[in-house]
Amino acid sequence: MTVKDNVINFNKLESSTQDFLTGLARQGAQQMIAVAIEAEVQAFIAAHQSALTNNGLQQYVRNGHLPQRQIQTGIGEISVTVPRVRDRLPELGGEKFHSSIIPPYLRRSKRMEEFLPLLYLKGISTGDFQEVITALIGETASKVSPSVISHLKAGWEKEYEAWQKRDLSSKRYVYWWADGIYLQARMEEEKNCVLVIMGVTDTGNKELIAIESGFRESKQSWATLINDLKRRKLRMGPEVAVGDGALGFWGALSETFPKTRHQRCWFHKTGNVLNKLPKSLQAKAKSDIAQIWMAATRKDAYQAFDAFIKSYEAKYPKACECLLKDKEELMTFYDFPAEHWKHLRTTNPIESTFATVRHRTKRSKGCFSRTTILTMVFKLCQSAQQSWNRIHGFEHLDNVIKGVVFKDGIAQLKSLERTDKKCAA
Repeated sequence: MTVKDNVINFNKLESSTQDFLTGLARQGAQQMIAVAIEAEVQAFIAAHQSALTNNGLQQYVRNGHLPQRQIQTGIGEISVTVPRVRDRLPELGGEKFHSSIIPPYLRRSKRMEEFLPLLYLKGISTGDFQEVITALIGETASKVSPSVISHLKAGWEKEYEAWQKRDLSSKRYVYWWADGIYLQARMEEEKNCVLVIMGVTDTGNKELIAIESGFRESKQSWATLINDLKRRKLRMGPEVAVGDGALGFWGALSETFPKTRHQRCWFHKTGNVLNKLPKSLQAKAKSDIAQIWMAATRKDAYQAFDAFIKSYEAKYPKACECLLKDKEELMTFYDFPAEHWKHLRTTNPIESTFATVRHRTKRSKGCFSRTTILTMVFKLCQSAQQSWNRIHGFEHLDNVIKGVVFKDGIAQLKSLERTDKKCAA
């Protein structure tokens, strides 16, 4: 590409676009893409210079361009032309050139592919898509018709079905978060909810593990979900699972993975306790409860726990009974690395992700089918997962897996030495 080719035609830009800056960005992006693809072709041919035919000619040579195509991006439609590379010895089945910037059949940028489902999940109806997108990226949005959105939704359903059947034999999840989410928009059966399990891999990455509909978070529903994970070759359960007090999950988990420790969610427990207190006392009680789970040691936590019971038991026995019921399960996190406590005390990863799902279903006037709900939840979590960070102190996960004993968040040296000797042997 020559210097002249890189010069932006401002006169043409001003007369052909209403938005000068958007047009300038679009034209500049188009030229940058052309330069980048040209560099890809040159690098490919240079890397295969030693490949020759029997006549001593280069096996890979330039051979014109593929037909021009339009790519929908966040700044509008961009025209791209990808160079073609000819293989003089195709019968050998050599390497083919494919641009990593503009893959074959690409029609929308990755950002646009994420943008379209996000609009749907945020509450934009299929019929309103074109109007909203036109306001954002211009008249080229006319190609994003309701039929295109319907086609995308069908594709999302296939993605979800394939994801449900994926092999889990290579996975090792150290921690789980589990919750049953009730959405405002009705599913096919009003008593259904969405069962969700998220986890932490042995490298510290958060992953979505399972999404399925269940009947009132029953033990049978959770057992079906957990057993399906085992059927797909998830060999080991987590070291600890975090969830609310729903007995269905804990019963099913204990039967399938009996060695997994239980940690009750402090967010759910706090809400349940406060609901049994007068509103005038809830702010103070919430602060008193925080003194328990924020304590630096298990001993301090028990002292704060007993202080709460002493303060409220006489007048509000039901609130104290609710807290006492899961006393030990609320303290499990003290037996794990202190850096992990913030992740283990609540099911916040699920709660924060599902805030958007609830917003979407609240905006819906009708009811979603079971498939639509599950697909929507899957796409939202899939999109959110790209921005999930590793857990703090992920380097301690190896010791957790090895069975090193932690007391008040600190690894015990004798336990660590025994583990090292066992590994060496």
